[in-house]
Amino acid sequence: MAFVLTVRWVAKDGEEARVERALRQLVEPSRAEPGCREYRPSRDPEDPRVFFIYEEYDDMAAYEAHGASEHFERWGAGEAFPLLASRERAFYETL
Repeated sequence: MAFVLTVRWVAKDGEEARVERALRQLVEPSRAEPGCREYRPSRDPEDPRVFFIYEEYDDMAAYEAHGASEHFERWGAGEAFPLLASRERAFYETL
């Protein structure tokens, strides 16, 4: 069983490019984390302000380590979060 997180971000008007840049900075180091099975950001083709991120980890501890990582603190919490109009998360476990 794996721990799954889905995330939907909506960028503030005019901040889409900066949010995309922050997400691109997160991809490689997030995928290299121990316990990270998948880290896949996507963008809505009809609304460039909307981003969807699918994340899959071995367990809750691996997810928590991701949230405490230097790259997440810098590019997620530090760079992207202030540029967002909204942020939604949902948590799941694989069957």
